[in-house]
Amino acid sequence: MTRIHHLNCLEIHAPTGDIAIGHCTLLEVEDRLILIDTGVGLRDCDLAQSRLAPELVEAVGFRLDANSIAVEQIRKLGLDPSHVTDIILSHLDCDHIGGIIDFPNARVHLSKTEYDNYLSGNPRYVRTLLPTDSELVKYADYTELWNRLKVVKLDIVGVEVYLTPLPGHTLGHSGVVYYAQQQWWLYVGDAYYLREELTNPNHPIHQLTSARADNNDLRIVSLEVIKRFMIEHSSVNVYGYHDPEEF
Repeated sequence: MTRIHHLNCLEIHAPTGDIAIGHCTLLEVEDRLILIDTGVGLRDCDLAQSRLAPELVEAVGFRLDANSIAVEQIRKLGLDPSHVTDIILSHLDCDHIGGIIDFPNARVHLSKTEYDNYLSGNPRYVRTLLPTDSELVKYADYTELWNRLKVVKLDIVGVEVYLTPLPGHTLGHSGVVYYAQQQWWLYVGDAYYLREELTNPNHPIHQLTSARADNNDLRIVSLEVIKRFMIEHSSVNVYGYHDPEEF
């Protein structure tokens, strides 16, 4: 059986005054580990080594703590970080991929559209965070349907896990569907920052999510997809990356 570990790998004091987190997910499959988004890397918590510009850290509101990063939390669980064989990415923003460097043997699974956006010169990305020697497995053909969502099954043995397109925040932003502990889960990454976006059109967080979207019209469509899905499939556990109340 696939076991889930939910990891809070980052604290963010957003410009809106909201406090956000970095909710990474670790799947334990027999003697292998699969990580969904990574948070920041160990070296980025040290100002002398960090690949994150101080201006970026201050503007976003990152509170960097080496004890909170994914590789350290995996050790605290009594697990071996070298057993992380696969990393699944919702998108390539810095707070989701910085930790890849701490798992040098892992294959990295992501949307081809997102990778192409990363290579396009889009200034949102920190281009030094995706290790050049990482084995990238890119997906483009969302030809299957799962509960009316377009999905592609990931090439990972021993677990049912899929990417589903939820674009807008970035052009190739994806959700992750997986089955673990006898339940289905839908991780929506940064499709919303706070779950309240789904029900409160006047929350000030909308100003931030709109400003950070590569395509705000697509972001709004993705929110509608999530809202419809949650109504039609209430038994599926839906959660995002940043909302501390969901953790």
